[in-house]
Amino acid sequence: MQALLWSTLVAGTLDITAAIVLRALLSGVTAVRVLQSVASGLLGRPAFNDDLRSAALGLLLHFLIMAVIAALFYFASRRLPVLAAQWLWSGLAYGAVVYLIMSFVIVPLSAFPGTLVPSVAAFVEGIVVHMLCVGLPIAYITSRYAPSPA
Repeated sequence: MQALLWSTLVAGTLDITAAIVLRALLSGVTAVRVLQSVASGLLGRPAFNDDLRSAALGLLLHFLIMAVIAALFYFASRRLPVLAAQWLWSGLAYGAVVYLIMSFVIVPLSAFPGTLVPSVAAFVEGIVVHMLCVGLPIAYITSRYAPSPA
């Protein structure tokens, strides 16, 4: 449980912080708007009409999604111990896979009202952020805290 809790908290915090900082710097988008965009995956366009409640929902959804992402890596590493043993490479690869699945499967199936075709720059930014802020911390924490498989 420690591996899942810490993976979720660390990766979730790094990922949402990167999203908020990058959006503020590159586009002037506020933290509330970033969190509303997460909530819009469930609520659609109405998520942008309610400032703090939909932002709070977005933050909750972000960490719930991150918990699932962390759990998938954890349980995969129990079946394939090389994932935890080679945490650096498996973490980078996992972050890239998470980004691709989120961007090209999950978000298109959601109620998110925005564009689903990222620019090359947005694609590169997203994949790098997910490799460094999601995959690496999850793989590292799993390798350090998860018990060895029996």
